Amino acid sequence: MSSDPAPVLRVALPVPLPRLFDYRPPEDDPAAPHPADIGRRVRVPFGPRSLVGVVAEVGPPERSDAPLRAAEAWLDPAPLLDGELRASLRWLARYTHAPLGETLATALPAALRRGESPAPVQHWAWRLTEAGATARARLRGVPKRLADALADGALDADTLDLHPDDALRDGWRAAARALIRRALVERIAVAAPTQAPPPGPALALNPEQAEAYAAWRALAADADGAPRFAVALLEGVTGSGKTELYLRAIADALAQGRQALVLVPEIGLTPQTLARFRARLGVPVHALHSGLSDLERAQVWGAAARGEARVIVGTRSAAFVPLARAGVIAIDEEHDGSYKQQDGIRYHARDFALMRAKALNVPVLLGSATPSLETLHNARSGRYAHLRLRQRAGEAKPPTVRVLDVRKRALDAGLAPDVLAAIERALAAGGQVLVFKNRRGYAPVLQCHDCGWSAHCRRCSTPERPSPMTVHGGGRRLQCHHCGARQPAPAACPDCASLALQPQGIGTERLEERLAERFPDVPVLRIDSASTRRKDGLQRRFETLGDGPGILVGTQMLAKGHDLPKLTLVAVVGIDEGLFSADFRASEKLAQLLIQVAGRAGRADRPGEVLLQTHHPEHPLLLTLIRSGYRGFADDELVLREAAGFPPYAHLALLRAEAAQADTPMAFLQAAKTALIAAGAHEASVALHGPMPAPMPRRAGVYRAQLLLSCAQRPPLHATLDAALPALYALPDARKVRWSLDVDPVDLY
Repeated sequence: MSSDPAPVLRVALPVPLPRLFDYRPPEDDPAAPHPADIGRRVRVPFGPRSLVGVVAEVGPPERSDAPLRAAEAWLDPAPLLDGELRASLRWLARYTHAPLGETLATALPAALRRGESPAPVQHWAWRLTEAGATARARLRGVPKRLADALADGALDADTLDLHPDDALRDGWRAAARALIRRALVERIAVAAPTQAPPPGPALALNPEQAEAYAAWRALAADADGAPRFAVALLEGVTGSGKTELYLRAIADALAQGRQALVLVPEIGLTPQTLARFRARLGVPVHALHSGLSDLERAQVWGAAARGEARVIVGTRSAAFVPLARAGVIAIDEEHDGSYKQQDGIRYHARDFALMRAKALNVPVLLGSATPSLETLHNARSGRYAHLRLRQRAGEAKPPTVRVLDVRKRALDAGLAPDVLAAIERALAAGGQVLVFKNRRGYAPVLQCHDCGWSAHCRRCSTPERPSPMTVHGGGRRLQCHHCGARQPAPAACPDCASLALQPQGIGTERLEERLAERFPDVPVLRIDSASTRRKDGLQRRFETLGDGPGILVGTQMLAKGHDLPKLTLVAVVGIDEGLFSADFRASEKLAQLLIQVAGRAGRADRPGEVLLQTHHPEHPLLLTLIRSGYRGFADDELVLREAAGFPPYAHLALLRAEAAQADTPMAFLQAAKTALIAAGAHEASVALHGPMPAPMPRRAGVYRAQLLLSCAQRPPLHATLDAALPALYALPDARKVRWSLDVDPVDLY
């Protein structure tokens, strides 16, 4: 009678296969595999390579007759992924129908994926060199203030961020970089501070804020004062003081010795958020985003796991940070599409944070002036508490909004005369101006004025759908914003040899150029992904602008929560492109964008003005936003969504495929559709739409197609996917394409 096979390590590896891999323990480890090993990282041989995986199970091998290779080495003395986080990541793998190994790898910082250890957080400070001490008397401006502040000893970044000299606090980073280049200042490693600065004073709450805060406290804690799971939507107009309520919720958690996690949508928001949080909370505040080095991210991750990091502010990937003593999770601008990962494991950071909060039994505060319709629906149906802030904090008033009809009017680089006159008035009054155009580059297309030829991307165009290349550098080069292909602009038309090649349309570069010519006495700064690519690029732009009159020309990067107290005028000069999109979410995205951009104006004591320049002044979306605001738009849009069977009244999954030949993705998706039907899609009331070419059918040289699944209920949709996915992996065509599954897609592109 044969005995049961000995237990082995069942390891999740970062490979696109929905299975675990069996290994014996390392040769130098005499201990038998034990359930306590689950969650430990281990280095294992995989074909000719070595990979870092995570022990997911300990048990009998999948095949008792197969010889097993031994793992090479343990990387952790104890589980790195344990408890709630490990369980939540298993849930995420099941929900997204993604391989567990890839899901676990996505959750770990890159350094930990390579097998490195989460070392303690390194603290840095700045000090004068001998040359700096000698040159201090000759310095001027912020560099002089910084040198004076460093004259008595080294100062760390937190101290400088809280410096009482406003000019130094806002500009020390740029000054430090300049002084480092001149060898007058150096960065040194220092011991972690033993005492945090005292907490800053709380701002006075207006009656609405006080009511919302009282409701939050009653919701977020049980009768004994311990945190409990609850979700509250804090819907507040721009400038209504939502951040103050985040700070109070975090301070309450800190008072109980617990941790707080704050998610923000963009890296550019973290410096502003960090400075405010550090000045207020009296504890170190740690950043976690892709702008940090691999080592820095691993250090913060480890500090959070040990409970040393009390407050973590981060972008999408911060949703994976371990929380040893969780107290509260706050998600700012919860509607923002940046929280959705668009490749690899297609998770939504907001939704994953909600599931983690439930597992951790802590409250979640979702903040936005323009909530996503899914979140708004949950609040209105009673699943979430709904807290409202209808007025701006302090003395700030809502901006006045005007729609400018530019039909049949002469435009100067896309700007109407009324807009230019309003800019001149705002600057003369000492204010700052934001000119919003959600299209970077100099112009959207380069066209021949004689024959009509236009420059198209060879890697993204099809005969039915050409993809124009964007003009950059004042017409000197062309770039595809989809695949990144670049080339010089031709000197003459390739079709007719004419020299009449002209940039058509307006981008941020062209607006910047024209406004700098028209207003030469004030700074004109362009803010888009190209101009802020370098580290701290956005913060440096704001420092350059300062407090005096100036003009910002920017894309949607400027619509996301930035507090610009001197901004008195917002001119939106490119909204027509979004009014007629085929994407069912396009109206929601445009409404959110317009409300958020408009909200940058008049946030302090100066009145604000918003000008919406359009060729479609009577479009229903614009009329609704002007008359009824975002709330009125949401009421109308939810009715339309329900009638059409779109989220939040249905649940979607999108199966995508791409390959070098146009017919290959379609063949795979047709076979996948057959497999889904065989798995009971129709019996489960799961509707299948397609297969069809993607809205952008070719990108970076590959052809793309998609199959959309829709169901009124979530469980039948997931049951159908669970039943069909093994057959999809086994399809012969699956090896000919690159395919992926996106549950709850945000973009149907």
